[in-house]
Amino acid sequence: MAYGARDVVHAITLDVAQGETFGLIGLNGAGKTTLIKGILGLRDHRTGDILINGHDRVVGEAKKSLAYLPEKFEPPWFLRGTEFIKFSMRLYGKVFNLDEARTLADHLGLNPDVLGHRVQTYSKGMRQKLGLMATLMTGAELSILDEPMSGLDPRARAAVKDALLETKAQGRAIFLSSHILADMDEICDRVAVLHDGMLVYIGPPAGLRDRAGVDNLERAFLKVIETPSVAA
Repeated sequence: MAYGARDVVHAITLDVAQGETFGLIGLNGAGKTTLIKGILGLRDHRTGDILINGHDRVVGEAKKSLAYLPEKFEPPWFLRGTEFIKFSMRLYGKVFNLDEARTLADHLGLNPDVLGHRVQTYSKGMRQKLGLMATLMTGAELSILDEPMSGLDPRARAAVKDALLETKAQGRAIFLSSHILADMDEICDRVAVLHDGMLVYIGPPAGLRDRAGVDNLERAFLKVIETPSVAA
């Protein structure tokens, strides 16, 4: 995949299975956003294929299987929280249920009453939770989450992790990127390390720690990208 005339991501081969939580790890500028945009059909790829449920990423059936939460999530400020969720669910043919929305909001640490307020009154953390609610309530088989813990305090992060684990238990797949590697270690079945546009590791977090000879995923990641022989 390229950004302008420059190739940013090279020779990427990966898959995400049904019911799997898959984490993408990399430094800023490693190509994570380019890869995610490529999966979404927002970036062209020169060679290869990107399939979602066996369909090309641009086909309607593929798009119906996919929901995306960007890192810089800014819902329309003139909408109420419930209105935004209803709109998002309608795109997937889903019917909004207020009780379900209030239950999920409470689970994520968002006061259910604020769902009736306009988004312009929300803090960054509240908007992030609203975006995650809308993404999960679409029922999409694959959710792509770019830095879903951004702007959240430890209590909210714990609630989000619980919600993602519940989504996984429903047999739905999650593909997420995050700089909070402790969270990735806790919830991901597999992780991919992207460095200088290339994948240098794909496998369980424990496998990365073992390969690096450390007990911390963050240290393992740094060792792998700084010592090519460890990644090999």
